[in-house]
Amino acid sequence: MNSPRCLFGSTSVGEKAYVAGGTDSRGRILSSAEMYDSETHTWTPLPCMNRARKMCSGVFMDGKFYVIGGVANNNKVLTCGEEYDLKRRSWKVIENMSEGLNGVTGAPPLIAVVNNELYAVDYSEKDLKKYDKKNNKWITLGKLPERSVSTNGWGLAFRACGDRLIVIGGPRTYIGGPIELNSWIPDERPPVWNLIARWPSGNFVYNCAVMGC
Repeated sequence: MNSPRCLFGSTSVGEKAYVAGGTDSRGRILSSAEMYDSETHTWTPLPCMNRARKMCSGVFMDGKFYVIGGVANNNKVLTCGEEYDLKRRSWKVIENMSEGLNGVTGAPPLIAVVNNELYAVDYSEKDLKKYDKKNNKWITLGKLPERSVSTNGWGLAFRACGDRLIVIGGPRTYIGGPIELNSWIPDERPPVWNLIARWPSGNFVYNCAVMGC
């Protein structure tokens, strides 16, 4: 990267990856953004976001890069998102886009996009939600898998794989516990999760990446 960072929001589409926000080596919260081209192996600076943020999440939807939620200076939880228009090379703030999706001590917003629709996990209530783009609000669709236990969102992974939403996690004890992988293909009905795999593990689910969907 041109500006090394951690705790940033990121996403990828095709051969390009986008990152925004995070903190630098001195702990300063960033508003800067960059694009990585895997074909040329180069990083290109993008315009800065309107608001610096860390512990945020990123998705690509409708041909645009979205950075959602996060924490600003003085541990202020941000309830807004920002939309980056690749053609206009400009950011737009979307107020209340991430309200209720993360807290100061919680994980970054758990979000995923399937067929250009944005979904999120409300880990405090174990609910699955869908974003209403027209009205800028979240609609509760139903519950997460029964064993999707987390600590303020930590220990739970939420991703898209093709036309499926995937939830990875499970209850933990001091000696570990089972981790489950559940999936659901969004439709007009409440979610009915399909258990794909379960395995014992002494490890904590920190994050995951999806490839080949």
